[in-house]
Amino acid sequence: MIRINLLPVKAAQKKEMLKGQLIVVLLAVVVMLALCGLSYMYVLEQVQAAREENDTKRFEISKLMKTIGEVNQFKKRQEELRSKLNVLDKLKEARTGPVLLLDELFKALPNKMWLTKFTEGGGKANLSGVGASEEVVALFMRNLENSELFEGVTLKVTKQSLYEGIKFQKFDITCKVKLKKPDIKAAKGKKKKKRKKGRT
Repeated sequence: MIRINLLPVKAAQKKEMLKGQLIVVLLAVVVMLALCGLSYMYVLEQVQAAREENDTKRFEISKLMKTIGEVNQFKKRQEELRSKLNVLDKLKEARTGPVLLLDELFKALPNKMWLTKFTEGGGKANLSGVGASEEVVALFMRNLENSELFEGVTLKVTKQSLYEGIKFQKFDITCKVKLKKPDIKAAKGKKKKKRKKGRT
């Protein structure tokens, strides 16, 4: 009877199996590393895209904030103009003197100042309002003094007030009004001269 030793064959088969398993494990590790690398690159691209989108949104927000600031400034100027026009309308509705008096008052009114009250009678005028600063109020008083229709400008009350974080200067001013009456005699003389010239 012939006996065959199969131990070396089994050992060789085990080695081959181990090699195959190692190759499979290595391939699995390589595939996993490749997948991890691809995932990492994908995440990096997503992060970069998110950063770029965030930067773009920040730029757009800064542009919008600038536009909003310009719009607010325009609205503020529009409100200032409306306030001045409203005061002038009220003055025209309640005027007791000639239109020249209101026109002269409007010329004397500086920027950043609003009149809230104006009364005139008996050769005197009382003015109340608010200005951006004491310098603006002083400029208004100088303009009245330099006017041909106002004199004896006196500051009765000046008081600082705060509105929405902005400081204003409230004031009350009194002055004399120099209303120029038309020269009736001169006008009659001019008419007589014209008549005489027409007769000749």
